[in-house]
This record gives sequence, structure tokens and C-alpha cells, in this order.
Amino acid sequence: MLKLLQFILHIRLFSYFTFKRRALVGCFLLTLFLCINSNAWSNEQPEIVVNSGVTENNVSGNVLRSIFSMRLKTWTDGTKIRVFVLADDDQLHQVVAKEKLNVFPYQLRSTWDRLVFSGTGQAPIKVNSNEEMLAKIASTPGAIGYLWRANINESVNVLQIK
Repeated sequence: MLKLLQFILHIRLFSYFTFKRRALVGCFLLTLFLCINSNAWSNEQPEIVVNSGVTENNVSGNVLRSIFSMRLKTWTDGTKIRVFVLADDDQLHQVVAKEKLNVFPYQLRSTWDRLVFSGTGQAPIKVNSNEEMLAKIASTPGAIGYLWRANINESVNVLQIK
């Protein structure tokens, strides 16, 4: 009987430690998975980028919204702002509108259409790809647009949002 009790305790303790070991390995694998994916996700973050000649390093969210709504027309040094955007259905455009500008893409489109149809302003310049966005911003004085972090190089500057 004593041997049976020892055997049962041994089995319970063994299964308890096995459970702890499994839980520890599971936590380790989950942490490893999250670390690997966080590097992938960090390159999939949108950034607002400007031409390297733009003297602004950071702007408020309200100023950024004014720029992309085409209400703010010049930088503080007097340089004309040239806004570049992707198509309304592009994933990057939608993410920037929602996360950086805090508006829905259809609200931006509505604002731009109102400016154009009323004759009081112009819509931003539409580009067809991230590569074209990078090239246009890099070569146009006063340009602003957005790119995935992975597509940014030294030819443009990242604008910080306060």
C-alpha cells in the first residue's frame, strides 16, 4: 500500500512538473514568435516623409491633417507644399489616413473633390507605387507623402508627428 501511494505521488509530481515544463516551453515559443514578428511589423509601419530640403523635423497631428487636406499650402520657410498620395484603395493610403491623420480615406477624397469642383483648390498629386512616391518626394522641393518604413532611404527625411 505504501509503495502504491509513493507511486501515485511520484506520477502526480511528475505530471505536475511536466505540465510546468510544457507551459515554460510554450511561453518561450510564444515570446520567440512575437519577437520575430515584431521585426516584420516594424518594417510595415507607415511613415510620413518629406523632401530632404524641407526644414521641418516634426509637426502636430492637426498641421499634418491640414497639409493632407490641402488647407496648409506652404512650409514655415515659405516653400510651397506639394502633397503626393497613393490611390484611395491602396492599403498604405488607408493606414496613413486612419492612423496618422485620424480620418477615413473617403473623408480625404470628399475634401479634395470639394476643393476641385468648387474651383478653390487642387487635389494632391496621385502616384501609382511606393517606388514612384519615393522618387517624386526625393526630387520635388517641398514634397510630402508617406511610405512603409521598409521603403525609406536616405534621399528623404521622416517627419515626426508630435
